[in-house]
Amino acid sequence: MGTPDFAVPALEKIINSNHHVIAVFSQPPRPSGRGQKLTKSPVHLCAEACDIPVFTPENFKKDNDAARSHFKSLNADIAVVAAYGLILPQVILEAPKYGCLNIHGSLLPRWRGAAPIQRAIEAGDTETGITIMQMERGLDTGPMISKKKCPITKDTTAQSLHDALSQIGAEMIVETLDILARDGVLKAEKQDDALSTYASMLSKQDGEIDWSRPAVELDCQIRGLNPWPGTWIKTAEGKTLKILEAALTDQQSNKPAGTFLDKKGHIVCGNGTVLQLQSVKPENAKAMDFISAVNGGHINL
Repeated sequence: MGTPDFAVPALEKIINSNHHVIAVFSQPPRPSGRGQKLTKSPVHLCAEACDIPVFTPENFKKDNDAARSHFKSLNADIAVVAAYGLILPQVILEAPKYGCLNIHGSLLPRWRGAAPIQRAIEAGDTETGITIMQMERGLDTGPMISKKKCPITKDTTAQSLHDALSQIGAEMIVETLDILARDGVLKAEKQDDALSTYASMLSKQDGEIDWSRPAVELDCQIRGLNPWPGTWIKTAEGKTLKILEAALTDQQSNKPAGTFLDKKGHIVCGNGTVLQLQSVKPENAKAMDFISAVNGGHINL
């Protein structure tokens, strides 16, 4: 049960393992692109390419008895859930013989919720990882079966971390299924709710840059929200300038926050810290380095 790119490596790994995938559930095709053409999810396309039946119920709510009954009729041993995007009620969680396992993109109980990858970078965490969890009704509150760490470096973006965790999760879930097939049981550890943090869903507004914040925080924001929703500012002319890449510097300045110091993209941030903007995307223009944006008249210093 999964929808976006994040879940594809896990599906592929399970397909190529000794375990038998009897069905794949994914969110229904959604309008996409300029033409708003109905587009199947990455997981849907992967399953179809492997001749696995795909089912796309809108939900599993009480009034959708057909979806509930169909899922239960599969008589699955276990369900693997990775970024599915639908709420699973108790009747679904209990339908497979061994319940439902979730591939979660954080070291639980830190970063429960919708955007654990982005929020970990944005918060300045130095590591995160994958947790394989037995699902229960609470939001990512279930007992933890296994964890694997992944470092967050000064160059890590949400995209690069997403790709790394996706591969780690794929390896871990097959290892977990192997143990279950061999032993008939999975050992699990209860989460400490007192240590939990919440990774709220992302919105475009999260990407607005506030130059009064220290450069180190803004660097984390820029990397954590890359590629979506991206970070941005409004220029003096009222146009949107997207900030694609930046770099921390050792410089200090007593000029007001938001002041550009030169054509190389050095800008004053909170506490006199200085960030260097390296790659930007002006409104209605392609991505370019900062000097090109100045020379092209997109930024007035």
